[in-house]
Amino acid sequence: MPKTDVSSLSMLGKETETAKSPEEAVLEKVPSNHAGTDYVVRFTAPEFTSLCPMTGQPDFAHIVIDYIPNEWLVESKSLKLFLHSFRNHGAFHEDCSIYIAKRIVELLDPKWLRIGAYWYPRGGIPIDVFWQTGKPPEGVWLPDQGVGTYRGRG
Repeated sequence: MPKTDVSSLSMLGKETETAKSPEEAVLEKVPSNHAGTDYVVRFTAPEFTSLCPMTGQPDFAHIVIDYIPNEWLVESKSLKLFLHSFRNHGAFHEDCSIYIAKRIVELLDPKWLRIGAYWYPRGGIPIDVFWQTGKPPEGVWLPDQGVGTYRGRG
């Protein structure tokens, strides 16, 4: 099995501070040792937090990111720190969700990516945001994201 080249990484294995904003956050990538093989990588952030840009109150989401790598994989520590950089950042649910997906697409140029952002209600209305880059390649096992529709006490 080939060893993954991690020589270009600046955060893995080192003490790293969280960026003050998502725009300042660094996302890093490593080469995929299985380029040419279609498989799905899933990241789940069940406790994502950002701030409402109007009230400054916290907003919470369960975010699921699925992608099919091309030449690169996102390095998970950098992704965790990138997502954490939203904790003091004011943006609407839709902006946060699509920004996350587009940053990963820009970094990796994956064969395919989708994001499901399941936002918990504040004020009674959950806002879920879904986006993908296109149709996934045929024949790829793509499990359901497993997050049910918000039902409250119903």
